[in-house]
Amino acid sequence: MSGSGSFAPPAEAEAARRCLGDPRARANVRWLAELLALPPRSVQRILRETGAFVDIDREIHDRLRSGGRSNYAQFRAPLELYTLVRALRPAHVVETGVSSGVSSAHLLLALRKNRRGTLHSIDLPTRQREARLGPNESPVALPPDRTTGWAIPPALRRGWDLRIGRSERLLPELVEELPSIGLFLHDSLHTSTHLTFELETVRPKLATGAIVLADNTIWTGQAFPRFARRVGSRMRRRGAGDLVGLRFDPERVRAPSAP
Repeated sequence: MSGSGSFAPPAEAEAARRCLGDPRARANVRWLAELLALPPRSVQRILRETGAFVDIDREIHDRLRSGGRSNYAQFRAPLELYTLVRALRPAHVVETGVSSGVSSAHLLLALRKNRRGTLHSIDLPTRQREARLGPNESPVALPPDRTTGWAIPPALRRGWDLRIGRSERLLPELVEELPSIGLFLHDSLHTSTHLTFELETVRPKLATGAIVLADNTIWTGQAFPRFARRVGSRMRRRGAGDLVGLRFDPERVRAPSAP
């Protein structure tokens, strides 16, 4: 890749990360550059935009704290989501799994900056049993009196297509409606079977150059690597974690093997 340069995130992105209150949210410039096939300086240029919404990230953090979360639930790469959508300028973004809505909020911020595109989100919420999250409960469980996306500032919700229910039913319906998908994020039920179902469901509508992401792949076995091989794309891991992605190129899809 030309223009290797430094892979350090710019100061503006670091400020946004601090407002979110979680050090794991440090933007991974190298991963973004590899996924987007862009020089690091181009990625850093987009990441500088995140300094404009530090107040929004601070509000998200405050909303999470008011719901009993000391930091945001689960998703570790919200600034990368913003950068991907800004670079791709997709007409349609699809995510499965919302919880508090940290990922959704940053996807919506990018779409608003692009002045085009719609976020379609599917969520099957679970609820915590008491006022405080129990030691054996998932951190993505909704606190009392909260609904899916409860940490998203109201102003960002305009134009958001949120669908509540099982992905097995709602995702095929959604994909049938859409002309194309420019970015897909799996962050719902983390099993090999379910991830494979979601990837194969969205595959017919993936646009050329679309980015496909899956989080928590430590629990989904070889489902994502198998999909990457089937579509002829290289799986790229975000650092040493279990968030992975690929860039879809239908010209590289392997032909079916002869019987």
